[in-house]
Amino acid sequence: MLKGYVGAMAVLVTANFALPGLHLVLWSAIGIASVTAILLGVHKHRPRRRAPWFLLAAAVGSFIAGDVTADVLTRLLHRQGFPSIADFFYLTVYVLIAAALVWLYRLGVVRRDPASLFDALTLTAGLGLLSYIFLIRPYVDNPDLSALDRTISIAYPLADIVVLAVGARLIASVRLTPAVALLAAGGVGLLTSDVGYGLAQLNGDWSTGGPVDTGWAAFYVLWGVAALHPSMRELTEPKVVRADDERVGRMLLLGLSLFVAPTVLFLEMRTGAVRDAAVIAIVSALLSGLVLLRLGRAVSAQRRTLRRERRLRSAGAALLMATDEAAVAGTVRDAVADLLPPGRAHRVVIAPVGDGQVSMPYTRTLEPALAAELGGFEVTLCCPLALADGRAAERALFVAADEVLLVGLQEAAQILATQAAMALERIALGDEIGRRNSEAYFRTLVLNTADVILIVGADDRVRFASPSAHALFGTADLVGTPLPMVFADESVGVVDRRLREVRTRGADRPGDDLTVIGPDGTPALVEAAFRDLGDEPTVSGVVVTLRDVTERSRLQAQLYQRATFDALTGLPNREVFLTRVQEAVRSGAETGATVGVLIVELDDFKVVNDTWGHSAGDALLVAVGQRLTEALRSVDGSYGAAGTVARLGGDEFAALVRRAGSPADVERVAERLLASFKASFELDHGTVTTTASIGAATTAEAADAQELLRHADLAVYVAKEAGRDRWRRYESSLHSAVVERHRLRADLDRAIADEAFLLHFQPIVTLTDRRTHGFEALVRWDHPTRGMVPPDDFISVAEESGLIVPLGAWVLTNAVRAAAQWRIAYPEYETYVSVNVSARQFRTPEFAQWVLDEIDRMGLPPGCLQLEMTESLLLHDDGEVAAALAALRRAGVRIAIDDFGTGFSSLSYLRRLPVDVLKLDKSFIDTIASSTEQHAVVDTIVQLARILNLEVVAEGIETEVERDLLVTMGSKHGQGYLFSRPLSYRDASQWLLEDASGLQRGGRTAA
Repeated sequence: MLKGYVGAMAVLVTANFALPGLHLVLWSAIGIASVTAILLGVHKHRPRRRAPWFLLAAAVGSFIAGDVTADVLTRLLHRQGFPSIADFFYLTVYVLIAAALVWLYRLGVVRRDPASLFDALTLTAGLGLLSYIFLIRPYVDNPDLSALDRTISIAYPLADIVVLAVGARLIASVRLTPAVALLAAGGVGLLTSDVGYGLAQLNGDWSTGGPVDTGWAAFYVLWGVAALHPSMRELTEPKVVRADDERVGRMLLLGLSLFVAPTVLFLEMRTGAVRDAAVIAIVSALLSGLVLLRLGRAVSAQRRTLRRERRLRSAGAALLMATDEAAVAGTVRDAVADLLPPGRAHRVVIAPVGDGQVSMPYTRTLEPALAAELGGFEVTLCCPLALADGRAAERALFVAADEVLLVGLQEAAQILATQAAMALERIALGDEIGRRNSEAYFRTLVLNTADVILIVGADDRVRFASPSAHALFGTADLVGTPLPMVFADESVGVVDRRLREVRTRGADRPGDDLTVIGPDGTPALVEAAFRDLGDEPTVSGVVVTLRDVTERSRLQAQLYQRATFDALTGLPNREVFLTRVQEAVRSGAETGATVGVLIVELDDFKVVNDTWGHSAGDALLVAVGQRLTEALRSVDGSYGAAGTVARLGGDEFAALVRRAGSPADVERVAERLLASFKASFELDHGTVTTTASIGAATTAEAADAQELLRHADLAVYVAKEAGRDRWRRYESSLHSAVVERHRLRADLDRAIADEAFLLHFQPIVTLTDRRTHGFEALVRWDHPTRGMVPPDDFISVAEESGLIVPLGAWVLTNAVRAAAQWRIAYPEYETYVSVNVSARQFRTPEFAQWVLDEIDRMGLPPGCLQLEMTESLLLHDDGEVAAALAALRRAGVRIAIDDFGTGFSSLSYLRRLPVDVLKLDKSFIDTIASSTEQHAVVDTIVQLARILNLEVVAEGIETEVERDLLVTMGSKHGQGYLFSRPLSYRDASQWLLEDASGLQRGGRTAA
C-alpha cells in the first residue's frame, strides 16, 4: 500500500507541474490522496488514539478545500480574491495542525522535559523575529490594506510561528521515528512554501505552479507516507525514555537562534536605520530569559543527582547488612520511596521475570498475578537483577508508578537492582555453604543403602542423590536436575502433584507406582515415598525414597491379564466388560451422557468351523475382535464415544460406548460395526466372508448394567429374526412387539396359504374430465380377530420374512385376472391395472418371464398392465433389474416409479432405464397449494417428465385446488380421495360401468 501510494503521488505531482492547464484537477487529486492515505493508515495500523490523526487528515482536507475555493474564485473573478472564504480554510489548517500536534505530544510524551520546551521556544523566537521583519511588518506598514486585509495577512506568518513552536516541542521530546521524521519534513515543506508564498506576494510575482508549490506538494505526500508507515502507532503510545545527552547539532541550532537578534540589529545598523529596535529588544530579552531558565533547570537536575547518589550509598550499606531476601526487598522498597517525591503512589516488587521482560526497560505486559500485585499503573519499570558471572537474570526489580516519575528513577532503580542482586547472591552463597556442611553428615548415613535416596530443594531440583542411583538410572549425577525430569513423561504430573501435597500436609500418602527410564533405556517401575524435612537443618528439603518394583509389577500384570482378558483374542472378558459397563452407567448418570452396549453375534459361525476346522474358526474370532476394535476406534471421539470391545464367549462379542451424545450416536456406531463386516477376512486358511447381527441398547431404556445387557441380547435376537446381517436397537415396546410380530407372521403365513386377502382398486383418472384412465391394485387383509390390518403393519413383516414373494404373486395374479375380466366386459373401454412389486419379488429368478406368462394365460394385453417399483430398487441395480425391465417393456408392459422424489432421485436412471410413468408421492401434493417451494418442485418434475416423454400420475389428490394447480402445470392424470377411495372388485366394476356409460353418452352427443 505504501509503495503504491508513493508511486501514485509521484505521478500526480509530476503531472501537476508538467500540465499547468490541469492544475486544479491534479492538485485536488494530490490533496484527496493525502487525506485518503492518512485515513487508510489509521485504519490499517490502529493507533491507541486516532483523533490526532483525524485532525491531521482534516487539516490536509481544509488545505485542499482552500486551494480549490481560491482557484474557483480566481476563475470567476478573473483575479485572486483576497480576503475570501478560502482564507478561512487556510487559517483553519494551522488551527487543526496545532491541535493535532499538541494532542500527539500529550499522548505520546510521558517525559515532560522542560529543557525541550525551552529549546523549542528559543528556536521559535529566533525564527519568529525573522518572520516579523520579512513577512509581518510589510503588511503592518502597508497603507493600502484595510484592517481586515492586514489582519488576515499577518495571521498567516503568526500561524506558521505557532505551528513551528508546537512542532519543535514535539520533535524535541519524542524519539525520532520514520513517522516523526516524515511529519517534520512535511511540516518544513509547508512552512517553507508559506514563507515563499508570502515573499512572492509582497514582491507581486506570485503564480500558481511555481517552485513554491514544491513545499506544499511535499507536505501532502510526506504526511500521507507518515500515516501509512507502521511507526505512526508509536506517536500515541506512552513511552518513558531515558533522558538524552545534549547533542552537538541541537546545541548548535540553539546557538544560532540566540544570534538571530544581534545579527538583525547589526544588519539594520549597517543600512543606516534601526527600524525594529523594540522588537529586537523584546526577542533578545526573551532569549536571555529562556537561557537562564534552562541553566536553572540544569542546576536543579545536578542537585537531584547528588541527593540520589547519597540515597543509593545509604541503600548499598543497608543491603550489605541484610541477612535474608525479605530484608533485601524491604531495603529496596524504602530506597525507592525516598527517591520518589513524597506522597506519590507507587509499587515495588522483586519477582521472577518472564520471557523477554529482562530486555525491556519498560513493559506493559506482565503475568496476571504480578500485574495485580503492582496495581493498575499503565507502565512498569523492569530492572533485571544482573549476576556477576554473566548468567541470565532470573528475577527483576519491578517499579510501578506514574510514567513521569519513572524517568528520573530509571538509572537509580537499575543501580538498586544491581546492589540487590549482589546482596541476594551473597545470601545464597552463605546458605549453600551451610547446606553443604549439613549434607556431609547426612551423606554418611545413606552411602550404602539399597534404595535410592534423593533430596529435593524448594525449587524442585535434586540437591543430593545416593550412590545407589547409579544402578537405577545408570548415573548418580542427578544434582541440579529438576525432580520431575528424572521420571518418565507419564509420571511427571504425578510427581509434581505429590511434591505439592507433601509440602502442604507434611507426610506422604500411598500412591501409584511411578516410571523411570533405566540405564538400558527400558522403563522401570519404582515405589516412591515422599517426606518433607524442610524444617530439619541437616536436610532442608523433601526426601524422596525410590524402590525398584519392576519384577513385582510384571508378575501382578500377568496374573491380572489371565484373570480379566480372553486368552484367544486378548480382549476383555465378560466379567471385565460387565464391570466397565457398570462404571460407565454410574458416570453417565452423573454427567448426563448416554451409555450404549452393542452385542455382536456372527451369522453362521458354525459353518466356518464345520467347513474350515476349529483352527480357522479361532483365527476368524481373533480377526473379528481386531476389526471390531479398529471400527470402534475409528468412531472414537466422533460422537463423544470412548468405548471397549470384549468377547463374551463363543462367537459373541460386545462393544461399550461410554459417552454418546444421544441414542442416535449409538445407532451410528452400530452401523459402523456392521459395515466393518462388508470386507472379507484374509486368514491363513483362506478368504472367509461372514456377516453379523448386532443388538444395541442404551441407558435411555435401561437403569443398570444388567438390564442394559438383557436389552442388547433381545435386540440382537430381533436382528437375527429380521434376516441377519443387520442391527436393531432395543426400545421399550420391543419385547411385546417381538411377540406380536411373531404372531402376525404366523397369521400372515396361514392367510397366504388360505388366500385370505382382499384386492381393492383405486381409480386413476384424467384430471380434466375425470374419466377413468386405470386402477391401482391395493391388497387388504381382513384378519378374523384383528379386523382390517393396515398394509404398513403386515407388508413390512412380509418383507422381512420373505412372504412378500408369494403375497406379491397372489396380488399380481388377481389384479391381472380382474383387468382381463373388465377388458371382456368393456372391450371398447381402454384401461390398465397398476401393481406394486417389491425389490425381493422382482429379484426372484425368471420374474419377468413369469409376469408375461400370467398376462398371456389371462388373455390380458401387456399394455394393460403397469408395474410400480421404488427408486431404491433402481438405484441399487446390479444389471439384472435393467435386463428384466427391458424384457417386460419390449413385451409392452408399462413401468412406473412409485413415490418419485421421496428417495434419492437421480436423472441418470430416468435416462438409462426403461420407465414410462412417474408417480408423484402424496407428500408433494399435500403442500402444493400452501408452499411456493413445493409448487415449484412439482412443476419442475412435471416439466421434466414432459421433456423425457414420461407420464405423470399425482397421488393423494384431495381438494379441487390441488387438482386445478396440477392441471395448470400440465399434469394429466391423478388419483386420490377427491375422485374415489379404493374400491372392491364389485364397486370398481360398477364404477367402470357408470364411467363407460357416460363415455358412450358423450360419444352420441358429439355425433
